[in-house]
Amino acid sequence: MAPSSGEVLLLGRPLAALPDGERTRLRRDHVGLVFQFFHLLPHLSALENVLVPALVAGDPGRAAEERARALLGAVGLAGRAADPAERLSGGEQQRVALCRALLRRPGLLLADEPTGNLDEETGRAVLDLLLGLARGEGSAVLLVTHSAELARAADAVWTLHSGVLERGA
Repeated sequence: MAPSSGEVLLLGRPLAALPDGERTRLRRDHVGLVFQFFHLLPHLSALENVLVPALVAGDPGRAAEERARALLGAVGLAGRAADPAERLSGGEQQRVALCRALLRRPGLLLADEPTGNLDEETGRAVLDLLLGLARGEGSAVLLVTHSAELARAADAVWTLHSGVLERGA
């Protein structure tokens, strides 16, 4: 959908003007997505879920698996790599989803209420992991949240009111 005014650029390229295939490749190669409800494949293992973006992109298997295992280790899930996603807690599933989003080293990480489905303590731990890993990877994070506490962790805050986006104080 084209913006009602202005334009959205990704890597200096206007997204609305790009053909669907090119927009898809830009998103696949440069954007990581973290969702509120994880969107893991329940019958796949944690490791297999992390590897899904590499499989879609055709990345070399061995290098992708090493990267996936390193990310799972970084979020404390190395010992759960072989476990099916459906056997993981909500916090563990969200950490797997974070690893999946970071697997291909995106320059931009989009996170839609990544802690909204978690209890407060687990949510804070996941947010700290998300921000710490993203900084370590050199990824920018665009986080959507209704939580004022989570917004305080941001470098800049924008609010959306009645369809109007405004820079916060």
